[in-house]
Amino acid sequence: MGVKRVWSTAGVVALTGALLLTSAPLASADSIRDQQWPLRVFDAERVWKTSQGEGVTVAVVDSGVDASHPDLTGQVLPGKDFSRDSSDAHQDEDGHGTGMASLIAGHGHGPNNASGVMGLAPKSKILPVKADAGEDMDTTWPSGVRYAVDQGAKVINLSFNDDGAYPGSKAAAAIAYAQEHDVVVVAGAGNDGGSVKYPAALPGVVAVTAIDESLKFWDGSNNGKGVILAAPGAKILSADPTRSGGYAVASGTSDATAYVSAIAALVRSKYPDLTAGQVINRLIKSASFLENKVSEVPDRQYGYGIARPGSALTMDIPKGPKEGPLPQAPSSTSKNSGKASEDNGSSTNNQAKKKSSSTGILAIAGIAAVVVIGGIVFAVIRSRRNRGNGGGPYGGQGGGPGGTSAQTANYAPYPAAPTSHNPGGPNPYQQP
Repeated sequence: MGVKRVWSTAGVVALTGALLLTSAPLASADSIRDQQWPLRVFDAERVWKTSQGEGVTVAVVDSGVDASHPDLTGQVLPGKDFSRDSSDAHQDEDGHGTGMASLIAGHGHGPNNASGVMGLAPKSKILPVKADAGEDMDTTWPSGVRYAVDQGAKVINLSFNDDGAYPGSKAAAAIAYAQEHDVVVVAGAGNDGGSVKYPAALPGVVAVTAIDESLKFWDGSNNGKGVILAAPGAKILSADPTRSGGYAVASGTSDATAYVSAIAALVRSKYPDLTAGQVINRLIKSASFLENKVSEVPDRQYGYGIARPGSALTMDIPKGPKEGPLPQAPSSTSKNSGKASEDNGSSTNNQAKKKSSSTGILAIAGIAAVVVIGGIVFAVIRSRRNRGNGGGPYGGQGGGPGGTSAQTANYAPYPAAPTSHNPGGPNPYQQP
């Protein structure tokens, strides 16, 4: 199985000692914090007056989280290692998991915490779930998701793609388990410019694409059917214990995913009575396309819009149904998952054997009805072909120019997640 992180490793730039040897005073402090452009875009200082994520645990299923990093001290729970490489979830030989944790719950360091990385939900807690063991990751992270749920995580961050997480798989059942236990699951769409990848494409998962500093779609991000939200993901500075300077800059939907997970933590902290589905509803209803023009909602690049923490915390948004607006995954406890059509067919055959001979008469009548209806359908189709097809570019209602507007985007019908898997195709996770 192919598991790929959705942080573009090709775009990683280490912040080494050369950066710290500038002539400007307090260069190490200012240069780090000043490069966190998402905090300015989100108006984080104002957001933190309403919520900082207190009381919420965010599970980071990744390469581990270095709890000794100065920007994360006191923020990281013990966690668990499922990777088989070591026995300590606080060991992060890769740096990716620590980076995601810092964007979510980093608190900076030094006087007034003015140095280092500040997370968007700085008072939330990180539950490190180490599941990164190269090609073996796809066999370990589903167990990590279940562990995170049982440990009380209210948000789970999945900054990777896994082609083995298709519907009906062990991984999909783990995601369904989290959703059944009132957990918000957030995942990156991918970085190869293709379609939305699993597990982001699974029902009920908040699939996230990336935008750049101009608040435009980042061209390395995957897109298409199933996108839910967009968030900053280009040239993102985060903690990285594997670099000599302790920080790195990278681009990818991994970072965008971490920011959406942080916003979910902010909302769960302020509105503890909301279900996971209602939290997602609030994230969707408060999103905005800003100056980006879309022809249909959800948009293939932005989904329902760019996530906005301030609006998510303060807008007057009805709770809505407990299950939320996204499609629901099949129950993780069902032993017959993925065999519904087969079982239904078997059940129908058994019942048919018990019916009286009158069934034959009904069948004949049914065949006659089908013939009549078929003739009508044929006539309608032929008539439509003669008139031409005026549908929008993506199908559905209101497609194309003049269709659903950005102003009504937050209240548009919700998308259905992909439900098929083609194991025989090319590897969709290969980095460009």
